[in-house]
Amino acid sequence: MPEKYQEVQTQLKASPRTWLITGVAGFIGSNLLETLLKLDQKVIGLDNFSTGFQHNLDEVQSLVSPAQWQQFSFAKGDIRNLEDCARACAGVDYVLHEAALGSVPRSIADPITTNENNVSGFLNMLVAARDAKVTRFVYAASSSTYGDLPDLPKVEDKIGRPLSPYAVTKVVTELYMDVFARTYNFKAIGLRYFNIFGQRQDPNGAYAAVIPKWFAGLINDEPVFINGDGETSRDFCFIENCVQANLLAATAEDEAAANQIYNVAFGERTTLNELYQLIKQRVVAVKPAARDAQPQYRDFRAGDVRHSLADIAKAKELLGYQPQFSVKNGLDRAAEWYLR
Repeated sequence: MPEKYQEVQTQLKASPRTWLITGVAGFIGSNLLETLLKLDQKVIGLDNFSTGFQHNLDEVQSLVSPAQWQQFSFAKGDIRNLEDCARACAGVDYVLHEAALGSVPRSIADPITTNENNVSGFLNMLVAARDAKVTRFVYAASSSTYGDLPDLPKVEDKIGRPLSPYAVTKVVTELYMDVFARTYNFKAIGLRYFNIFGQRQDPNGAYAAVIPKWFAGLINDEPVFINGDGETSRDFCFIENCVQANLLAATAEDEAAANQIYNVAFGERTTLNELYQLIKQRVVAVKPAARDAQPQYRDFRAGDVRHSLADIAKAKELLGYQPQFSVKNGLDRAAEWYLR
């Protein structure tokens, strides 16, 4: 385990804090919950189950001790309701704001609902956290902010034009964060996630992420589709790297680390064709019949960028971020969960 991350975990164990996780029943939120409860923290969770699931919370409960689970309080609520946000923020030290409507295609199909959640809901959370005087507000930004910028790797201080309504909402949240920092002396950090994957990522639905969807397709003998020619590339980042970044961001004591945007990724590029083969290898190990499966190629998807790769030097320098899990290591762990 990276030295700084281990140090933070030791400090939290010795001096527990109160955390709020929005979107706690979702993929990233439930993984943050699991880690914090295992560190004996008190956690409040807010979710409306629009994209999260009770079974994610049930799984976390099965992985922690009864005493640790008693430290969790669930509040069913909606970030689009300021009163729900204010109630959830009361008495909280750190906010990890994960609640949002993801997916580029969904935002193209329904930009209004995406905006209501990702902009209005975000602003509600900023106001509630400011009024509750929380120590630090950490939120899920997105690599989609880089838009049509062709430069690789992506560096935080240089972005292009957004390519989807979803990307627009993520640009707006960063602008709001900056204004709150300058206007109210509010301490916030945005984490630009690059294709996070891992256990409890939903393989179902029209807007499922590619990794769980391909695992499910190969396991269930269903078609696996690749958009475009398969040479589109992404910086895939395992969930435990993401959890590390959140905890480091929330507890960073260096004033220079606050009110910043950070890339959260592994720092390597993988094409969709390469990713398909990596997933297939792991499924074939327990299901030999999948060896003959071949992907089906279809048109490129509207709003998608061609290549994505993160520069993670800033997060390493100011947060002490050291991603532990490569794509291959992460897929090994994810495969165990999906196959089970």
